[in-house]
Amino acid sequence: MACTTSAYFRTRQALLTALVRRLVAHDRAELQAAGERAPVMRDAGELTDGLAGFVERRLTGAGRQRSLARYACAVESVRHPELREILVPRENAARDAVRAFLRARGVADAEGRTLTLLACVDGLVFDRLVGGGGVSRGEISGLVAAALRDSGSDVGHGRDAPG
Repeated sequence: MACTTSAYFRTRQALLTALVRRLVAHDRAELQAAGERAPVMRDAGELTDGLAGFVERRLTGAGRQRSLARYACAVESVRHPELREILVPRENAARDAVRAFLRARGVADAEGRTLTLLACVDGLVFDRLVGGGGVSRGEISGLVAAALRDSGSDVGHGRDAPG
């Protein structure tokens, strides 16, 4: 007698794909709603506060469980590239709000800086899920300051800069 993965999904891959789609749909809806509810940010402190709230939601309660599942699925996507396309971050109102904030402050590459800032925040969430602890407001404030920094001042400070 053959064992099936579930009553709804015949294979592990079909179950995993459905799980990833559901996680992504929930995340997109949450980020869209958060971006639509958020007032226009007036300063770096308000952006920091918004990101700190996001991080707190990702590290506690149901958000923590979803984050752990999402990262497990991201690792699984290395072996199953079709999952990678589902997991690619998409546009949403929260991302739009960050981009608009950076553009309003004259950041030349607001799109790139938005993606980098949010990737760094995501990295902090991952680090604390794996290693424990929380993310301080100071850590987030430093990331926001870096996103706002004049790109010309970054010359010579990258990975390839001489030591």
